[in-house]
Amino acid sequence: MELRQLRTFEAVVREGSVTDAAVALGLAPSSVSQAVRTLERSLGVQLFVRDPRGMRTTAAGERLLAWAGRLLDQAEQARREVVAADAAAREVTRVRLGALESIAAELVPAILARLAARRPGLRVEVRSEPSRDVLLAAVVAGELDAALVLDTGDALGDLGFPVPPAGPLDFLDLDPVPLVLVGSPTHPHAGARGLVPADFDGQRLLVNTASSCSFALAAGRLFGPAVERVQAGSVAVMRAWARQGVGMALLPAFAVTPDLAAGTLVSLPLPLPTLHLRLTWPPSTPTHPATRALLYAATA
Repeated sequence: MELRQLRTFEAVVREGSVTDAAVALGLAPSSVSQAVRTLERSLGVQLFVRDPRGMRTTAAGERLLAWAGRLLDQAEQARREVVAADAAAREVTRVRLGALESIAAELVPAILARLAARRPGLRVEVRSEPSRDVLLAAVVAGELDAALVLDTGDALGDLGFPVPPAGPLDFLDLDPVPLVLVGSPTHPHAGARGLVPADFDGQRLLVNTASSCSFALAAGRLFGPAVERVQAGSVAVMRAWARQGVGMALLPAFAVTPDLAAGTLVSLPLPLPTLHLRLTWPPSTPTHPATRALLYAATA
């Protein structure tokens, strides 16, 4: 007993004849007759009384009619639910993620890979900015769903940067981001041990031209005014200048690992703070499906 046979049977009962049922179904009358005969053979009963006035259901036909309605309704419900589930699975949800340029270059790809594995339909739009202030303002304004920054401490901005006055942002610390003080292999303190910040008085520290740079803020906690600040630029510029002996630089370990391995930069041993990759978002959005997926992937 097949669903198409039940649909044909129901149409014959409803229309009263094979010819009218064929018109309603858009089939040839011979196809309708064949479907009814096949159904009767499979059940081993006669479903219709055929006479010049048309086709009337037998007692067995009446009983099958009730079952046919229920079975066809269930089949249609199953079809709707399957189609809806497929549409939901294919639905593309967008999440807008902001990140500082250095984070976007080095740390965001791993988050995107986790997102792709867990939510294949989630489309992530990444916006990189050199300024943390611009990122946080975009989150508050709703232009970004979340942003990645570098920070430390128990509150957003404990590293020393201002937070938007419009309202608090929720945050979650993801991975630690170790810092390394690096210099050229010819630096006076290369290979030294047991150094303290005062040992670097009179030397030059390369810093980003942006006063709110995370690494410059961290350096400000370490070194006093006796360490000369040299405005260099981006992480790439500070790294290149440090290689050439222009000065030392406080940079994230992920940015200098290849240079340390190659010997083009050396680590200057000094106890350093550890920053954290901090994901921030408006308090009202963690229940949004895209934001939940981002949080899940970022913390995996």
